[in-house]
Amino acid sequence: MKTTQENIFASKTLSYFLQLSETMNYTQAAQILGITQPALTQQIKKLEKTMGTELFYSVGKKLRLTDAGVIMLKTTRQIYDLLNDANDQIQQATSSTTGQINLGILASVETKVFEDFALALYQENPDLEVNFHMLTRKEIWESLENNRIDLAIMYLPDESIKNWKPYSSKKIISDDLLFIHHNKSLAKRKRVRLKDVNDRPWVMYPQDYYLNQTLRESFTNQMVDWPKVAARYTMPEQILKFAINSHTNTALPKSYMLNIDLKKLTDDDIWVTELDPKVKFDLNFVYRNRKNEIPRIERFLQKFDEFLAKEDYLARLGK
Repeated sequence: MKTTQENIFASKTLSYFLQLSETMNYTQAAQILGITQPALTQQIKKLEKTMGTELFYSVGKKLRLTDAGVIMLKTTRQIYDLLNDANDQIQQATSSTTGQINLGILASVETKVFEDFALALYQENPDLEVNFHMLTRKEIWESLENNRIDLAIMYLPDESIKNWKPYSSKKIISDDLLFIHHNKSLAKRKRVRLKDVNDRPWVMYPQDYYLNQTLRESFTNQMVDWPKVAARYTMPEQILKFAINSHTNTALPKSYMLNIDLKKLTDDDIWVTELDPKVKFDLNFVYRNRKNEIPRIERFLQKFDEFLAKEDYLARLGK
């Protein structure tokens, strides 16, 4: 039977403590962790009782770490680093062509190029298992922290993460959004400014999604009113389907639209036009430091670069 102390020092409790230390806000930390605020508060109180001292204190509405909390944070990070280092060292001794690679892919990312690559890699190395996990941004960071995924595929920069020291990134592509619309007069233009795209409602990603926030920032910077939103979907194919059938506007990544033949999807008039200025962003691999030194991860990244070059993918993106 586990003792109370063993339960308090479980990985879940320490992860709660780390998240609260990162945000210094009970409400925000609870939302990120996917639990209620009272549940988070209860776990922190239990941890403080076990330690015999308070780990946090408040100054007005701001939360701060006590001296004991600072020591606890440093020690907890050291524990996680030791466990992750041990995990990485063990994996570094394995073959580059066997084992598993777990990919955590941001749910809004177009996955065709990764699916095609995984198939090509399997045909070359059938003993290497590649697992796809479609995750939210919160789930990606939690999975990276706990070593449940080896590589994350996501858009950067990410301002929600303040402590980047444990992580590294590798750019896959620089991408931008294309305007999908039903306005024949705009179709004659090579590029269109945001002030001209509000002729009808839009279908978009959810409000907290990276691409939605990036697009909103562009509207703000150009001092253009945010369009009326008709619907929101998480996947690009869902957004495009709604835009086609409802005659609404939208904007989707060029990397996604490369694989789309609109003439096969609809007989209605629909066009794709570049935005001016471009709404740019980067798609990256993100991983824990030195994770890329594990033989199968190192080889995976190398083979992916070779695959992109072979398929002329970057050239088709206009890079």
